[in-house]
Amino acid sequence: MSVHSSKVRNAMNHKPAGSRPVSASPSAPTPRPALASRLATLVRGHRAGLFALAFAVGIGSGLGAVAFRYLVYGITWLMTGQTQFGQAGHAPSSHAAFLGVGFFVVAPVFGGLLYGPLIQRFAPEARGHGVPEVMAAVAQNGGRIRARVSIVKAFASALTIGTGGSVGREGPIAQIGASMASALGQGIRIPENRLRVICACGAGGAIAATFNTPLAGLFFGIEIILRTYSVDALFAVMVSTMVADATAIAFVGNETFLVKFPHDVSLDATAAYAAVAGLAGLAALAGLLFSRSLYALEDAADRVWGDRPQWLKPVVGGVLVGALLLALPQLYGVGYPVMYRALGGSYAVWFLFVLAAGKVLATGLTLAVGGSGGVYAPSLFIGLMLGTAYGLVAVDAFGPGVGDPAVYAAVGMAAVFAAATRSPLTAVASVVEMTGDFKLVLPVMLAVSIATVVSRRFSYGTIYTTKLLRRGQDIDRAVPWRAFTDMTAEESMRGFASPMLLPGTRGGAGAGTAGPGPDGEEHDVSRLQARGSGVREPAGVQGSGGVQGSAARGSEDAPPTARGAVQALDGELVIVRAPQIVFANEPVTDVFRQLDAYSRDGMPVVSTDTRRILGWITPQSIAHRVHEEMSAPGVERGPAHPRTDTRLAGLQVAEVLVPEGSAAVGRPLGSLDWPEGCIPVALQRDGSVHEAEPADELHAGDTVNVLIPASNA
Repeated sequence: MSVHSSKVRNAMNHKPAGSRPVSASPSAPTPRPALASRLATLVRGHRAGLFALAFAVGIGSGLGAVAFRYLVYGITWLMTGQTQFGQAGHAPSSHAAFLGVGFFVVAPVFGGLLYGPLIQRFAPEARGHGVPEVMAAVAQNGGRIRARVSIVKAFASALTIGTGGSVGREGPIAQIGASMASALGQGIRIPENRLRVICACGAGGAIAATFNTPLAGLFFGIEIILRTYSVDALFAVMVSTMVADATAIAFVGNETFLVKFPHDVSLDATAAYAAVAGLAGLAALAGLLFSRSLYALEDAADRVWGDRPQWLKPVVGGVLVGALLLALPQLYGVGYPVMYRALGGSYAVWFLFVLAAGKVLATGLTLAVGGSGGVYAPSLFIGLMLGTAYGLVAVDAFGPGVGDPAVYAAVGMAAVFAAATRSPLTAVASVVEMTGDFKLVLPVMLAVSIATVVSRRFSYGTIYTTKLLRRGQDIDRAVPWRAFTDMTAEESMRGFASPMLLPGTRGGAGAGTAGPGPDGEEHDVSRLQARGSGVREPAGVQGSGGVQGSAARGSEDAPPTARGAVQALDGELVIVRAPQIVFANEPVTDVFRQLDAYSRDGMPVVSTDTRRILGWITPQSIAHRVHEEMSAPGVERGPAHPRTDTRLAGLQVAEVLVPEGSAAVGRPLGSLDWPEGCIPVALQRDGSVHEAEPADELHAGDTVNVLIPASNA
């Protein structure tokens, strides 16, 4: 047996899962990585990198929120001659005065003619209120969102709102912020656990910048988008919301969002809290009605429209939206000026109830016909109308001792939003920060608590998650799976006794003593990840996991190291392929998805400095680790979603068949004479795959998967 055979046997004697990797031999020092490699390592593996990304995302979200605000104002002005419209009732558009009140019917139809084809052609996921799509991307797709969504969503939502759609800005801007953050994270290939956090940073930062509510943005990102808690995630989203809000303040000022909301209002009588509790119950029912009406109208629209072209649906449906606006022009667009008029006593009590009911119908119709916009602002509108009416009735019935109607307006906003979204922390922070009155904290907290309990009692889904439930996506049941995110690939792999330097690094297998790659230059992993680089891919040959192979049966055209593995096994080469990789700090939840999508026999685990192969991870090694550390049977996970291609052109996996009559039959794997740089990692037998062990005795028909350097090809 050669000296290298003993080295291979030692390499196959894996470390226990979770133990620290052994450093590379002192005789093969690793050079200082290039600047790009250092930055990649910082971003992927260190807290400072995560926080730096959160800071950058905060700046982008803040600028995006400001740009989107002025985009909505600009389109509204082009249509009406004002940046906000509808508060003056049937006053005509100054830019289309010849239409008279007919403008209220024509505007939504014209808007649908613009945004309908835009959404259908470029990003169908931009249709609707946006937040559910972000939640699903974070919970089940590793935080991956297409970059074009942010652009399409911005223009589609601005067109919807500017032409009369009765929806809000928060859903679009949350999706825009998350999409921008996801594009950044995918561009620099951060692990999925960090990509999820960065998406929450983008969404939370966008909310903070839109409403000047950094606390609400923080809770929105954690409570609604990320839906799980860790110190790092909390701090990252906090950084993003602070930076985003500060960025927006530089452009739009530092006033509270509801600047005309009465200040210094409070409840002085303890008995008045009974009235608050009563309103909380009514507001909770209103929030549930709002949520159910939204999807009932969507179902009705789908049944009526059938299989007709989706891009035309907003045009035809715009007639219905326009007819409602003709009856209640106060429902045009977001409606903040109308809310101020309600607080100022401009409307009778009965008309406040009409406006609340009308908003439920108008928002539902706008989204049902294919419009794009949020439900956050409509829920505030409904709650304010309901709360103001309730407060006026309470004052008439019991006198001024029950408190100012503005208190009940704030309570109504928080309670309706909490019931619809079941996010109590976000609801409390939103209303308190938007009004700028912290004296409202106690009544708002009481109302939100009651509304959340009532909502949970009568509804499983929220206004956000119900949209996903209707598609068969239950992210609430997927949440326990997030408990595995603290378990990393490095903890769950079967580690090599000595980490294997990547080819092209000094001392790496196949790299020679000087360490240059085939072109004479040092390489970091980004150079080794070029799609298909150095990998032969004959038509019709498929490797496991759907990755194309690089050699047919037989070893004539195989790399020298693959031929060496064939000789060691006295076998036949099945295939050579470039393996996908996972990073050492990726959570096993993400690794499961990659194994499901790419490889049935395992994947190499790369150190966060992108210079060493630490070990080999398989479903069996993860299951062993989970069995040791966790006791939560039946936990479900989302479907597998392929991610950015991360095949290593510097390494390959050769599948070698052991035929009848092979000299290797009956011998242990560790006793064979393996070439330099080759490590057996998996053994396929009778349709099953397990990790290769030195003591595994080979049978005829076995297939051995061998990790080999590709630089000798």
